[in-house]
Amino acid sequence: MRINTVIFDLDGTLLNTLGDLHLSFNYALKTCGYKEFSYEEVKNFVGNGIKKAFERAVNDNRNEAAIEKLVEVFKAYYIEHMYELTVPYSGITKMLEKLNEKKYSMAIVSNKYDKAVKELCNKYFSKYIKVAIGESNYIRKKPSSDGIIKALDELGKSLNDVIYVGDSEVDIQTAKNVNIPCISVLWGFKDKKFLEQNGGKIFAQNPMDIIKIIEKK
Repeated sequence: MRINTVIFDLDGTLLNTLGDLHLSFNYALKTCGYKEFSYEEVKNFVGNGIKKAFERAVNDNRNEAAIEKLVEVFKAYYIEHMYELTVPYSGITKMLEKLNEKKYSMAIVSNKYDKAVKELCNKYFSKYIKVAIGESNYIRKKPSSDGIIKALDELGKSLNDVIYVGDSEVDIQTAKNVNIPCISVLWGFKDKKFLEQNGGKIFAQNPMDIIKIIEKK
């Protein structure tokens, strides 16, 4: 197998979005009458989509109307404030540039809602990545394989061509579900011990490690 396609997670992998997520998350909680949480607490809530993050925060997955209201307030606020503190991790742009030079196809598959994924990709990575897919009514959140399959379809690639790059246990499980290799990055939202405990086997200490790993495959 020669890998010619790289699919990336977004938050915690390409972009450090936690600052804006933290502010928007707490804005929604405060607006809806809930207590706010620290940066580290919000960091531990995210990764499975914003709805799941709010269920964890308020410890309630039964009050559907309350959770939906939190999600609605969050999305409206976040879409207006998602560029204030968000930046690519150091070395990411250089890594994408090198992959582009080497003619790799690239895409983003994220559990962030689709509109935000596409807008963030367009702002930060449009020179290198043309396909960006988030959660929607048509794409179930990871670890479902929906996003991976949709990205490969848009790229005209197959599962035999691809490696997935992410920072969480959800990304490891997503790759496992479609039987493709997964690189777990160590600058994101989860540490190496946690990733190893959740099946992580291939690790990148810095963005350029991703290229080295791919070229050894």
